[in-house]
Amino acid sequence: MSISNALSNALSGLTATSRAAQIVSSNVANASTEGYGVRRLATAAQVTGNQGSGVRIVGVDRQVNPLLIGARRESDASLGQNTVLADFTRRIETAIGTPDSPSSLTTLFTAFEGSLISAANRPESQTRLTAVVDTAARLVSKLNTLSDTVQTARSQADQGIASDIMFLNETLSQIHEINVQIRNNQGSGRGNAALLDQQQALIDGIAPLIPLRELRDNIGQVALYSADGLALLDSRPAVFEFDRAAVMAPDLTLANAGLSGLRMNGRLLDFDGPFPALQGGKLAAQFALRDDKAITVQSQLDAVARDLAARFDTPGLDPTITAGDPGLFTDGGSLVDAANEVGLAGRLAVNASVDPDQGGAEWRLRDGVAAATEGIAGNTALLDDMLDALRAVTPTQSGGFSGAGRSMGTLAADMVSLAALARQSAELDEGFAATQYTSLREAELQTGVDTDREMQELLVIEQAYAANAKLIQTVEEMLDQLMRI
Repeated sequence: MSISNALSNALSGLTATSRAAQIVSSNVANASTEGYGVRRLATAAQVTGNQGSGVRIVGVDRQVNPLLIGARRESDASLGQNTVLADFTRRIETAIGTPDSPSSLTTLFTAFEGSLISAANRPESQTRLTAVVDTAARLVSKLNTLSDTVQTARSQADQGIASDIMFLNETLSQIHEINVQIRNNQGSGRGNAALLDQQQALIDGIAPLIPLRELRDNIGQVALYSADGLALLDSRPAVFEFDRAAVMAPDLTLANAGLSGLRMNGRLLDFDGPFPALQGGKLAAQFALRDDKAITVQSQLDAVARDLAARFDTPGLDPTITAGDPGLFTDGGSLVDAANEVGLAGRLAVNASVDPDQGGAEWRLRDGVAAATEGIAGNTALLDDMLDALRAVTPTQSGGFSGAGRSMGTLAADMVSLAALARQSAELDEGFAATQYTSLREAELQTGVDTDREMQELLVIEQAYAANAKLIQTVEEMLDQLMRI
C-alpha cells in the first residue's frame, strides 16, 4: 500500500465516523420524538481497481419493526372503538342512575309509587295529592332527560364523525404528498428517513379511526388499505364525504335517510350486512353508537314511557275520561299512541288537568283527570285502581324487552340492569383492548432510541475517529521524514 492510499483510507474513515457521530447525535436528540425511527450508518468497503481504498457510505438505515407497528396500530383502532362504546354505556348508566342514587330512575319510580300509596291512605289530603303530582313530574322529567342524553350522544357522535372524516381526508392527502416527495428524491442521493418519520406519525394519527394495512414499494412509497380491503391510499388518496346533521331527533336515522351515511370516492359505504365496511375502529364505533346502540337505548326508554302511560290509559280505570283522551300521562298533551312511540320518552308529560302549575287541580287524581267538579274527599277508588295498575304484571310490548309480564317497578329495574350489563360488557372489551395496546406500545418503544446504547456507539465512533486521525498523523510524519532525506 502506498502512503497516498493509506492517507486516502484514513480520510474516508474520518468521513464515515463523522457522519456516524452526526447520526448518533440525531438519535439522541429525537429520543422522545413520536414516530422517529433509529438511524444507523450503512457502510461498505470502497474498492478502486482491484484494491481496497477505504470505506464508503452506502446510506442511512431507518430501523423500525413493521410487524410490531402494524400490530400496535390494529390495537390502537380496537382501543378507539371500544373506548367510544364504553364511554357511551358509562354515560347512559350514570344518567339512569344506580338504585342507591336519589335521582335514579328506580328511586324516582319508587317515590311515585310511594306517593300514590300515601294519597290512597288519605285521599282528602291536598299535600299528599300534591306529592303524587310532584313525584310523577319528577319521573317524567327523568325520562325526558334520559331521552335528551341519548340524542345528545347521537349528535356528538355525528359531529365526531364529521370531524374525523375531515381529519382523515387531510391526513391521507399529506401522506400522499410525502409519497410524491419520496418519489422525487429517487436517484437524487437525498435520504428519506425524515420523510418516513413524518409519514409514520401521520399514519399513526389515523390508526385509531380505521384498522390499517400498510404496504411499501421498493423506494419507500406507502399504500394504505383498511382491514376489509378498501384502498385508502394507493396511487391517490381516497376522498371521504359525510354530511353533518344540523339537528338530531329520535326519528332521524340512517335507515330512513334522515342522517348521512359515509361515501368513499362517491360510493356509499355499508356499515351493516354480511360485509360491513371499515369495521374495528373509532369511526365505525361512532356510526354504531349513532345508528344502533343509542337507538336501542332510546327504544327501551320509549318502551318504559309507553308502559307507564298505558297503565293509566286502561279503559275503565278512570270513568271521567272518554276514548281518545289521555290518562295521567300524555304524549305532549295527547293520548299516547303505540304507532308513534319513537321519541315518546322525550315527549312524555303529566296531564295538565292534575297539575296546578298548568292550570289543573290535584283533586282530579282522586276524582278523575277529566272531572269537572271536586267529588267526595274520602273516595279512594281511583287512587287504589291507579296503584293496582302500576303494580299489575303485564307483558312489555316494545323496546326489545322480552314479552314476559312485568310490573312497572320491575320494568324500571330491568332498564337499570340492562344499562349496567351493557356498561360492564363494554368496559371488559375496553380493558382488554387497552391492555393489548399498552403491551404493544411498550414493545414498540423498546425498539426506539436507547440512549445508553447510543452512548456506547459514540465511544466506538470516537475510538475509530481517533485511530483514523492517528493514521493521518503518522502518514504526515512519514512524509516529513521523506522530505528531510
